[in-house]
Amino acid sequence: MDTNNNKPVKKMMLILSKATIDNVYACFILANGARMEGIESEIFFTFFGLEAINKEKLDHLHVATVGNPAMHMPTMLGGLPGMEALATKMMKNEMEKLDIPPIDEFLEILSASGTKLWACKLAMDMFHLGKESLIDDLDGVLTVGDFYKRAEGEGTHLLFI
Repeated sequence: MDTNNNKPVKKMMLILSKATIDNVYACFILANGARMEGIESEIFFTFFGLEAINKEKLDHLHVATVGNPAMHMPTMLGGLPGMEALATKMMKNEMEKLDIPPIDEFLEILSASGTKLWACKLAMDMFHLGKESLIDDLDGVLTVGDFYKRAEGEGTHLLFI
């Protein structure tokens, strides 16, 4: 029996289900970091995560201020008009200072680095989206079963964001 748990990570399979800026950038930074370490990475965009690869929506993602405990503000305050826009602007400014690219550019970088970008077929059907609505760098549309088949093999890790 092999008790060695120090096996290297060979592939990161990231599942993005929400397209708030904080979730999208967390996912993209983890995928990019994997590639920089020589680890394969793939992102499966499902449910509202599809907005991160929707041509019309990816430039309009925002920070969720309501119900987000990390905002350290009462829910009522987070729901005030303009709070979400202010928080989003502040976060984008901070990311710009750190040379973190905008979402569309980051997707191009990920694709060029070898990160595979997949859309969820069920979510696309649910939201009545065609492939033409999604970015050109998309590697394809997968079912959940297809995605799991791609995750086979030792050293593969799945991460839900």
